[in-house]
Amino acid sequence: MTLSEIKQHLSKLETIAFQLPNGDLVPEHFHVTEVGKVTKHFIDCGGVLRKEERVNFQLWNANDYNHRLHPEKLIHIIELSEKTLNLKDVNIEVEYQGETIGKYGLGFDGTSFLLTNTATACLAEDQCGITPQPKLKVRLSDLQNQNTSCDPNSGCC
Repeated sequence: MTLSEIKQHLSKLETIAFQLPNGDLVPEHFHVTEVGKVTKHFIDCGGVLRKEERVNFQLWNANDYNHRLHPEKLIHIIELSEKTLNLKDVNIEVEYQGETIGKYGLGFDGTSFLLTNTATACLAEDQCGITPQPKLKVRLSDLQNQNTSCDPNSGCC
C-alpha cells in the first residue's frame, strides 16, 4: 500500500484498526511513533547495484489508554511527514513490536489495515543458478500414445 492509498482509506474511516497476520488486532491504544523515509542502497548477490525507498510506520503499544489515534490525526501526521521529509508516494512498511520487531507489508480489507507477512528473496536468481528449469512442453496427443499402465518396476509409483 502506498501513502496515497492509506490516506484515501483513512479519510473514509471513523476508527483505525491494524490486524496482525495471525488475526489478532493491535491494541486500540497503539501510537504511531514514527513515520519515516527508509532508503536502502545495496548490491545484490549478482553484483547489481540497487536502491529502494519505502515509507516506514512504527506502531507502538503504549499503556496510554486515554489517547486513541484517530484517522484525521494520522492523515495530519502523514501529510506533515510528506512535506518535511519530501516523501514520495511509495510503499509503506510497518514495524510492530511482538516478541521482536516485525516488519510487515500493509493491506486493507475495507475496515482494518492488515499487517502482511514479508519474505526475503534472491534478486539475482539467474546469477545464482537457482532459476527454475523451464517446464517441458508436451502435446496431449503424444501422451495418448504412451503406455498408461504403471508397472511397479517403472519408477512411476
